[in-house]
Amino acid sequence: MEFHEEAFVLSARAHGDTGVVADLLTETHGRHAAYVAGGASRRMKPFLQPGARVTADYRARTSDHLGSARLEPVGEGPSALFDDPLALTGLAAAAAVAQGALPEREPHPGAFLAFEALMAVFPIPSVWPAVYVRFEAGLLDDLGFGLDLSSCAATGTMDELVWVSPRTGRAVSREAGAPYADKLLKLPPFMLGAQAGLSDGDVGAGLDLTGHFLEQFVFHPQNKPIPPARVWLMDKLREAGRL
Repeated sequence: MEFHEEAFVLSARAHGDTGVVADLLTETHGRHAAYVAGGASRRMKPFLQPGARVTADYRARTSDHLGSARLEPVGEGPSALFDDPLALTGLAAAAAVAQGALPEREPHPGAFLAFEALMAVFPIPSVWPAVYVRFEAGLLDDLGFGLDLSSCAATGTMDELVWVSPRTGRAVSREAGAPYADKLLKLPPFMLGAQAGLSDGDVGAGLDLTGHFLEQFVFHPQNKPIPPARVWLMDKLREAGRL
């Protein structure tokens, strides 16, 4: 098996004295682990950080064999965020969630494109937290667990959708959900369309929403917790007053 395409590095761990095993997210071949010879060197470490974009020449003897890859950096990558610890925390969370949620060697082009879009806005502090929520929603959708926010699950109306059922992932209108408000998840307006503004508490509500379904449909069935990097992101956003 061989391929040549751009990829995002999700993680890299030492393997032997000089190599690493890198977890790569590609658009057409999904998530792939690959041995990178010399990956522990000072020259290669900068583009083996989570979020780094690379061109990967990948080869494996069989489809279930740990292949090897030769990597070349593309663009500046996460080094552009070194002066923004909060954005780096968001990047670490996105990489950890993608790595934990996506099955290996299963194409998920939507997840790649969502990660790409998120990487593009990390340099914009006022924007990226909301896009991070959309990234997680897109990941759920690409895995087959997308939220249905098109209309109220109870009445069919498309107006005043303010909650989501924690069981079905379907939107619920203000009127229909009022008697059950304490059992429903808040739906921030920005998740319904780009034209909606962002109010205090919206990012926190969005993260609570996507986190609930990631845990219920993705991580719990694998007997895994939500990645610690995502918990850390919530803590840091809260400390920064961004939730």
